[in-house]
Amino acid sequence: MSRIPRPVSARVRVLLAILAVALLGLIIAGGVTFAVQSERVVANAQRQLDGFASRAQAQLDEGDVAAELARSAIPGRTDSTLAVRDGRVVGATAAPPGLSLATDEVFVAALDAALRDGAMSGRLPSSAGTVLWASAGVGDVHVVQGISLDQRMELVTLSITTYALAATGVLLALGIASWFLTGRLFSPLRQLRDTTDAITIADLGMRLRARGNDELSDFTASVNSMLDRLEMSVDAQRQLLDDVRHELKTPITIVRGHLEMMNPADPHDVAETRDLGIAELDRLSRLVDDIDALATVETGTLSTGIVDVGALTDRVGELVSAIPRHSWVVEARGRGRLTGDHDRLVQAWLQLADNAAKHTPADTPIEIGSSTDGTTAHLWVRDHGPGIPPAARHRIFRRFDRVTGRRGVEGSGLGLSIVDAITKAHDGHCTVADTPGGGATVTLHIPLDPGHTPADLPTPVRAGDVVMQREATG
Repeated sequence: MSRIPRPVSARVRVLLAILAVALLGLIIAGGVTFAVQSERVVANAQRQLDGFASRAQAQLDEGDVAAELARSAIPGRTDSTLAVRDGRVVGATAAPPGLSLATDEVFVAALDAALRDGAMSGRLPSSAGTVLWASAGVGDVHVVQGISLDQRMELVTLSITTYALAATGVLLALGIASWFLTGRLFSPLRQLRDTTDAITIADLGMRLRARGNDELSDFTASVNSMLDRLEMSVDAQRQLLDDVRHELKTPITIVRGHLEMMNPADPHDVAETRDLGIAELDRLSRLVDDIDALATVETGTLSTGIVDVGALTDRVGELVSAIPRHSWVVEARGRGRLTGDHDRLVQAWLQLADNAAKHTPADTPIEIGSSTDGTTAHLWVRDHGPGIPPAARHRIFRRFDRVTGRRGVEGSGLGLSIVDAITKAHDGHCTVADTPGGGATVTLHIPLDPGHTPADLPTPVRAGDVVMQREATG
C-alpha cells in the first residue's frame, strides 16, 4: 500500500515537542536562578558600600584624613577605595589585589562629574565595566569606594555556564531516552499499520500482539476486539450471500425448466407456467423483504421507546386472531416496561406465532402469553404440534435452515433468524422447550427497563368466586 511521503514523522514531532518543553523549562529555571543570584550580588555590594559610607563619614567627622582612610582600607579583589579632592585622586588602596580605579581615567572623570552634581552613590562606567560606588566627604574632600559588578558577577556567570552545560547534557540524555520511549509508544500504531496492511477480505485473521497490562495493552485489546467484530460481520455477510445464492438457485431452476418445457401453443400449459412463475417470483419477493428486514435489524437501526409488556401482549393477541385454522388463547399478561422497538417486538412475536401455525395441525390450540420476574420479560408462543427435537433446537434460528429438510411449508427460511436478530438487538435471547403433552414452546427473554420492573403478582381472588366455591363444596 503506497503512502504519501512526510517530511517529518510523528515520532520526530513528538520528540521535538518533548525537547522543546524541557528546554523551555530549563531556560525558565536558569533565568529565574540568574535573576535571583544577580539581585543578591547587587544587594550584598550595596550593603557593603552603605556600611563603608557610614563608617567613613564618622571618621571624617572626627578629623581623620581622607587620604589616610583610603590607603588604610583593606582592599578586596573586586573593590577599591580612593580619596578625591577637586577631581584629583590624592590617595588609594594598592591596585593589586584591589581593583585599579585610581588610574582608570574613565571612572575618575565620571566620578568627578557625579560629585560635582552632588551625587553620593550610584553606578558609573569604567574600563573594567560598571562600578557600583558610594562616598563620604567633608568639604571638597571625598572618600569613595567602588565595586566592580562584572567581577562580582563572575561566580554567578560561572554557575549559569555550568548550569547551561549540565542542561545541555540533560537535554541530550532526555532526547535519547525519549527516542526509545516514543518508539515504544508508537509500536502499537506501527503494529496496527502493518496489521491493517496485511488484512484482506480473504484473510481477516491478523491480530495485534498484546504486551504488558497498561493503556497500550488496552488499546491493543480494543483494536483486536474491533477486528474480531469486523471478521464476524464479514463472515455473517459472506454466509448470508452464500445462503441467498443457494436459495435463489432453486426458483430460478424451476422457472427456467418450466419455461424450457412449456408448449407455447398450449394455452393451458402457458397458464400453468405463468402461475408457477408468478408464485416463484412472489417467493423471491418475500425473500428479498425478509433479507432487508434482517439487515435492518442487524445494523441496529431500531427505534427506541418505553414498551408496556401487558399492552404488547394484548396487541399481539389481537393480531394473531387473524391467523386462520387455529384457536388462539392469551394465557397471561406480564406487568412491567422495557425499552425497545414496539413494532419490531410485535413483528418477532407474530413471526413466532405464524411459524407455530404453519408447523402444527389445523384446529389445534396455540397459546401466547407473557410474564416478568423483576428483571426480564418472557414472551412465549406454545403450540401442541410435533415439537422440535432437542438436537435440532440450536439450528432453528439459523438462516435458511429448515429442521424438517423439506419445502412443503411456505416461507423464506429467514423468519426465525429475524426473530433471533430482533431479540438480540434488545439484549435478549430465545429459548425452545417442550410443551407438556407434546409440542414446542418458544420464548423471547427481553430485559426490562430498570426503572419499571415490577414482578408479576398473583391474580386477585374475587369474593364472589370464594362464595361460589364454598357453596359447590358444601
